[in-house]
Amino acid sequence: MKKFTIITFFVLVILITQAQGYLINFAGSGATTVVGTVKVDNLTSGATVTLNGGDILHLSGTAGIGSIDIDNGALQIYPNPMTEHATFTFVAHENGCAVISIVDLSGKTVYQTGALLLLGRQSFRVSGINRGIYFVKVSGNSYFYSAKLISHVNRQSEAGIAYVSSIKNILDNQLKNTAETIDMPYTDGDQLLFKGVSGIYSSVVPDVPTGSKTITFNFAPCTDADNNNYTTVTIGTQTWMAENLKVGARIDGFQGQTNNSIIEKYCYNNDVNNCNIYGGLYQWNEMMQYVNTPGVQGICPTGWHIPTDGEWCTVNQFLDPTVGCNDLGYSGTYAGGKMKSTGTIEAGTGLWYSPNTGATNESGFTAVPAGSRDTNGQFGLVGPYGQWWSSTEYLIGYAWHRGLNYDDSNVYRDFYDELYGFSVRCLRDS
Repeated sequence: MKKFTIITFFVLVILITQAQGYLINFAGSGATTVVGTVKVDNLTSGATVTLNGGDILHLSGTAGIGSIDIDNGALQIYPNPMTEHATFTFVAHENGCAVISIVDLSGKTVYQTGALLLLGRQSFRVSGINRGIYFVKVSGNSYFYSAKLISHVNRQSEAGIAYVSSIKNILDNQLKNTAETIDMPYTDGDQLLFKGVSGIYSSVVPDVPTGSKTITFNFAPCTDADNNNYTTVTIGTQTWMAENLKVGARIDGFQGQTNNSIIEKYCYNNDVNNCNIYGGLYQWNEMMQYVNTPGVQGICPTGWHIPTDGEWCTVNQFLDPTVGCNDLGYSGTYAGGKMKSTGTIEAGTGLWYSPNTGATNESGFTAVPAGSRDTNGQFGLVGPYGQWWSSTEYLIGYAWHRGLNYDDSNVYRDFYDELYGFSVRCLRDS
């Protein structure tokens, strides 16, 4: 009897500890110490939440066990897993239409509906979802939520989403003057990506929290000649752009980029909207602005430069010491996976083709598969691979590059004809 009591006591202690979770604060450094907003993506579960920089994030380990916290701005689902039906809640950040979708792991939309919502907390009930894993997605004009839903329903029935209620008084995150604690479901080991924004500055920090802590964003000015502002990430001793460069005027793929004092770029399939998603594609000389000095600024923002072959090796070896700096072809084991954005096109959760092998984005580099433009002016597919120039020539007319692929987790190094159009990432000057 005494033994049973002791075991029960320790079980209660464990449950209480799990329920407390971790408290995450935010700070800024570099160009500004003020953190305006923070977006947190759980790359493991698909959950996301946005909060003010002065708020405290509570990473709770009790998702799917307790009741819904209506003060939380994230998309919450209860119960989860569901056995018959589940209720999900979220905050509509404005009056207007929203689209609510249930998507399975193959990317197929199981059910979708539209709703005209008032600003505030919304509740809906989902039912008829057969056994499996799904994503609940809510998209409004100025907000987007996504969370994983596990269904243990066995019987065949018709999927449906029904409106439950609205609480009109919640947008405290935007209107309050005092800090609040915002909950987010979290399981130990989940990979989180924190994105801090302060005016024109934006910085990402990847982390797997194991306790309460402060996340500090290193804000760095990164504005190109077209006044596009870029998110940055610090990896080891280097600070990189965390998105592909998109500066320049679009020209068609069959045209060559020329030294005409205008920065020119290719956009996949000659669609400028693709440059907003994947960034531009540039021939080597256009990127370098017609000099061949390794580490030159080229078309990068002021204070940034085109990374050399050696600087690419530095980041690759920081993430995976088995990468060979002088290797041709595939090298290392997992550096590529740490650099690739997560999710797949097929699942509706990313840009890479399935299986997006090894992708964790635990570096925060957030590599996307922008494809390429070949020497005949034809575009390679977006989805299977991404390729990035270095500023180091192999010999005249050929330059070193790095490549990442959808079906492996290592890094590809080779030299290519400088007339190819590849993506560009800039590196901050020391």
